[in-house]
Amino acid sequence: MTSVSKPAEAPGAIRSLIPARIDRLPWSPFHTRMVVALGVAWILDGLEITVASSVTAVLTEPDTLDFTAAQAGLIATVYLLGEVFGALLFGNLSDRLGRRNLFMITLAVYLVGSGLTALTLGNGTGWVWFLYLTRFVAGMGIGGEYAAINSAIDELIPARYRGRVDIAVNGTYWGGAVLGTLGTFVFLNVVDVSLGWRLAFLLGPVLGLVILVVRRHLPESPRWQVMHGREREAEESISLIEREVEHGGTRLPEVDESRAIELTPATDIGYLALLRVLFREFPGRAVLGATLMITQSFLYNAIFFTYALVLTDFFDVDSGSVPLFFIAFAVGNLAGPFVLGHLFDTVGRRRMIAFTYVLSGVLLAITAVLFQAGVLNAITQTIAWSIIFFFASAGASSAYLTVSEIFPLEVRAKAIAVFFAIAQLFGAFGPWFYGKLIGEGESTGPLFVGYLIGAGVMVLGGVVAAFLGVDAEGKSLEDVATPLAARRPGTRVEGAARPRS
Repeated sequence: MTSVSKPAEAPGAIRSLIPARIDRLPWSPFHTRMVVALGVAWILDGLEITVASSVTAVLTEPDTLDFTAAQAGLIATVYLLGEVFGALLFGNLSDRLGRRNLFMITLAVYLVGSGLTALTLGNGTGWVWFLYLTRFVAGMGIGGEYAAINSAIDELIPARYRGRVDIAVNGTYWGGAVLGTLGTFVFLNVVDVSLGWRLAFLLGPVLGLVILVVRRHLPESPRWQVMHGREREAEESISLIEREVEHGGTRLPEVDESRAIELTPATDIGYLALLRVLFREFPGRAVLGATLMITQSFLYNAIFFTYALVLTDFFDVDSGSVPLFFIAFAVGNLAGPFVLGHLFDTVGRRRMIAFTYVLSGVLLAITAVLFQAGVLNAITQTIAWSIIFFFASAGASSAYLTVSEIFPLEVRAKAIAVFFAIAQLFGAFGPWFYGKLIGEGESTGPLFVGYLIGAGVMVLGGVVAAFLGVDAEGKSLEDVATPLAARRPGTRVEGAARPRS
């Protein structure tokens, strides 16, 4: 077995083959189990958003909580704010304390928050604040999951599979949306509504409890361990993975010593220092990550959260039938990352990101013209959205992949958290803006302009990707972004560690 490290030339440094040993692994049952256990985060988020959206109107009824429309509408906003706070808090802790510690904690936080939501018993001031608090806590858990899970998946998946796996995992958000839609449809129509909405909010925690058991048996990221000077633990983690791979009959080749990387154990880097690193050492990558995340978030929130209004106000669809259209919309979104994902590893990141963003923008512009001309009905409009977001979903998933692999390991989770937070804040503007354009559904003109703006936003993201994209396909994470703590005798590596701020 290849050893984790050898004495390094630089004082206090570690010479490690850990990254090379991870990247030379074939796909194995371990990787499948890991992806299932960690990837559920996106399913839970899609489920939570869909459930909350579906029960909003129900919570205004006298036999449930008798909330006002404003009180019910604020539930989704509080959840999204919780995601932002959780991403920043747990992203920082994930870089400091480890990926495994945090993906156990964040799932537990989500379970507590979402489970307690179902215990809201009334509409008094105290219960209203209780409900908001539980939704904020649930959002915190899911926001933390984005930072910790993306980091763990990227660091444990061999380089040649990283793109397709990360994109597919991010795309499972829409599988959660389908589960949430079907679940709430059943609970709100088969069970008494006062109980049904509570059972709907328990869908996620039930799934989360099962996954929590599976996660307990996953190792820490060996990359994170060796970066923090935990050589013995890193060796134990990578050896565990290698033994499981070889147990399936695969004989692993030795790793050439020339692929070793020399590291000085990382120091903690705060958010202020992180921003200096991002925009001073990696300005092009920072602009790329921010652009991709903001543009996809704006488009998705704008279209998804107002689509029910479009169906009811412009196409006279009965509100009870709206979930069926959402299922078709979600299936198109789910299919895109799974069908196109492997192309991000073969055709390449830059080409595919630019292609999916620009094409979805162009198709949206064409659909906007057809919408304004009045030639679409509810079914053809939904088909058009499904085609557009087949490509847009793969592009949106690649935005998360991009920000998780183009920055150094020491700040990976915090970088994901920062760009996720930025995207959520900008994305929150979309539903309000498009809701104003829809108005009372009296004219298609304002919404037509809004759709053209959305199309232009996506095309902009594609153009930025074409010029600033990083060709990360098939490359080790350390080749894509040299760790800040990496050292070569007599050289200074760009992006060397900075003092904590």
